[in-house]
Amino acid sequence: MSRSVLRRLRTAAAASLLGVTGLLPSIGAATPAHAATPVHVTNPFAGATGYLNPDFAAEVKAQATADGGALGALETQVAANPTAVWMDHIGAIAGDGGRLGLQAHLDHALAQQQAGSTPVVLQVVIYDLPGRDCAAIASNGELPATAAGLTTYETQYIDPIAAVLANPKYAGLRVAAIIEPDSLPNTVTNQSKPACATAAPFYESGVEYALNKLHAIPNVYNYLDIGHAGWLGWSTNMVPAGKEYAKIAQATTSGFASVDGFVSDTANTTPLTEPFLTNPDLTVGGQPLKSANFYQYNPVFDEYHYNTAMYATLVSNGFPSSIGMLVDTSRNGWGGPTRPTALNSSPTTVDAYVAANKVDKKPFRGDWCNINGAGIGARPQSLPYGAGSPIIAFLWVKPPGESDGDYPSATHPHGDPHCDPNGTQSDGNGNTYPTDSMSDANVPAGQWYPAQFRQLVQNAYPAFDGSGGTTTGPTAPSGVTVTGTTSSSVSLSWTASTGPAAVTGYSVYRNGVKVATATGTSYTDSGLSAATAYQYTVTAQDAAGNTSPASLAVTATTAASGGGGGSSGCSATYAVGNDWGSGFTAGVTVANTGTTPTKSWTVTWSWGGNQQITNSWNATTAQSGAAVTAASQAYNGALAPNATTSFGFQATYAGGNTAPTLTCTAS
Repeated sequence: MSRSVLRRLRTAAAASLLGVTGLLPSIGAATPAHAATPVHVTNPFAGATGYLNPDFAAEVKAQATADGGALGALETQVAANPTAVWMDHIGAIAGDGGRLGLQAHLDHALAQQQAGSTPVVLQVVIYDLPGRDCAAIASNGELPATAAGLTTYETQYIDPIAAVLANPKYAGLRVAAIIEPDSLPNTVTNQSKPACATAAPFYESGVEYALNKLHAIPNVYNYLDIGHAGWLGWSTNMVPAGKEYAKIAQATTSGFASVDGFVSDTANTTPLTEPFLTNPDLTVGGQPLKSANFYQYNPVFDEYHYNTAMYATLVSNGFPSSIGMLVDTSRNGWGGPTRPTALNSSPTTVDAYVAANKVDKKPFRGDWCNINGAGIGARPQSLPYGAGSPIIAFLWVKPPGESDGDYPSATHPHGDPHCDPNGTQSDGNGNTYPTDSMSDANVPAGQWYPAQFRQLVQNAYPAFDGSGGTTTGPTAPSGVTVTGTTSSSVSLSWTASTGPAAVTGYSVYRNGVKVATATGTSYTDSGLSAATAYQYTVTAQDAAGNTSPASLAVTATTAASGGGGGSSGCSATYAVGNDWGSGFTAGVTVANTGTTPTKSWTVTWSWGGNQQITNSWNATTAQSGAAVTAASQAYNGALAPNATTSFGFQATYAGGNTAPTLTCTAS
């Protein structure tokens, strides 16, 4: 059914850190004096306090009391962190099953704001599309993928939510709407599934309707779900995803302005970073890391790189550069005793190398239901990578400890096989993997799962350590750059971190091993080997004892020791990966054709038509007219003789798309 037909069938009615405070009682109906029409800010999380959900806090505190001892003390800290409120069925709007309704949550949020000095952000998950969860059944919704189901979604679900949020009483609050997890990603990748093919037009029309209704409320901020790196990270998925999101936005009344940003990893476990797997094109045993079974040629290993790549894709499709990217870090910490603490470079095959060094311990990247070994991730905070990053906040959208779904059994006839601890999943290439689901209980989606909560706390990264859990640590150091190298040293500098407590120092890690503590924002690492590549990350520590997430890794190659002759040179090979008539993606393979290692390389060419690069990866690209320059980045400029690396880009064009002639120079 076309979207135009669906429209005719409608019968719709007209701080740098997320702080924490104690829980407060709800207030009366009085409208606060400051509830004037709010200014719609670019980043609603900056300088704001996150809403503490009383329902979640009660679950956590009950579990902590039941477990007691040292574990219970750690569990108690979880309640001090803001989590989202899920409107996952119509009854949740008024409140049912002993849980607060939307208006009651808003009243609590308003009381919390009046007791503090900053705006409060309440996250609300909009999650009840017709035919919901079309690629699985763990979270199947209450509405069918039919025109009648869409009408019910609009008039009995979205309209009542919008009416509550539009109450002038709540105008001083900030509301972050997380809109329909897993919906639009399914329209990109799962249309071969009959249920998803049927649901797709209802997903599109339903999301469009939700954006229109919620964007009309000035203090509501709309964030569309974009899956995660393990789902849309391939360019063959990311490129059409950018077009799909642009199509939906352009169909709304306000166009791109109806979307404030995007959220990834919702209720999932893809890690923020893979600290020891930073280069997908690193060759091990003659194969690039991205070719490992775990990645299946998906070059995006973590949510940091996924969000930055998806941001560029979305902007190239018309979204403004002011959009903000959010990451759900509620369960992607992967701490505990099995987390790698240093690079293991000994494996000689890509599969063994990836298995030894990845922090994501799932056997299959597509596993998602109540995963064994997962841990709570980074605490909710704004601007975790500084103001220069498109990632504007970490959130806990999925409340840690609430189940992903149950599995089929005599007492759970409608369970999801993906949640069966004895089940398997296929990667589509003939390989079969365990679901890796926890096996000690069979808990329906959204219900409290004690064993999972205990595990998430025990495997948290950063760990809960008795500090009370009420203070978020400093931001990750940003702008880490190599300022100089010699044959035996590397000099680094970075931008100062910020936090609620004063930053007291920085830790510098070389190849995953801590090598120094610095009090300033620079450091020189000495005593190194000549002509050798080293990888560096930096963390910050504050006066309260908190440690920041690690910075983005940078790689530096020390200079050669001198003498010896030899020659340097390189070649570049061009190949189009995907061409859809008005745009395309292409990859370039760079090879060292000389007899000495390269320090850097540059590839240049001139287009024969009107091609225009819109975004790129693994190289710094610049275009002036038809002339293009692509320069190596810090991590892939050093190539041994006969070694190769690659970069890629996305471009637009009209008319012909003849391949250019490339020139490569090396130093």
